[in-house]
Amino acid sequence: MQKMSIVLGFVPWIAFSALSGPSTWQWAAPTALVITLVLAVPDWRRSGEVGVLDAGGAAFFGALSVLALVLERGRLQWLEDHASLISGVAITLLATGSLLVRRPFTEHYARQSTPREHWSSPLFRRINVMITAVWAVTFALQVLCALVVVWAPGTVDAFGWVVPTLLLVAAVKFTMWYPDHATAEVRAGAHEAPRVAS
Repeated sequence: MQKMSIVLGFVPWIAFSALSGPSTWQWAAPTALVITLVLAVPDWRRSGEVGVLDAGGAAFFGALSVLALVLERGRLQWLEDHASLISGVAITLLATGSLLVRRPFTEHYARQSTPREHWSSPLFRRINVMITAVWAVTFALQVLCALVVVWAPGTVDAFGWVVPTLLLVAAVKFTMWYPDHATAEVRAGAHEAPRVAS
């Protein structure tokens, strides 16, 4: 699995969160949309498919960009105030939805470095379901952190930056570690099976 490609897929969402301040949010969506397309088009030309994150990101950031163009700023105050929270809910729904439809979003990245004959294997499926689930939980916890900040603005340092960053680092480390761990477990089980059978 191209482990870092998964993290690269989050760049538009990270850029949107970083830029979505009170006076800059209207530029955040178009910027994130451009980044999404810059990452997605070469990927699509190479693999012939568009990943869940890319498709969902293009739709989400495209819709926000249109809203920013056609609606008066006063009617978008809710978006300006809660842009990061809304994007967090969106990516949580994307990750969770990809599990519900049995197409974990990480499969798109894993296929880039995995031979086609392994795409339907139980191990390949298990790895991607587990990693996608970890990211879905991570996004959900980050949304909870954003809600805490909304309810208690004085916690912005802890729940606006520190805890979400720690969650992100933990998810990245799990993504880097789990494929090799799961593969090693399967290989160990295959070596032990003959001894158990005898």
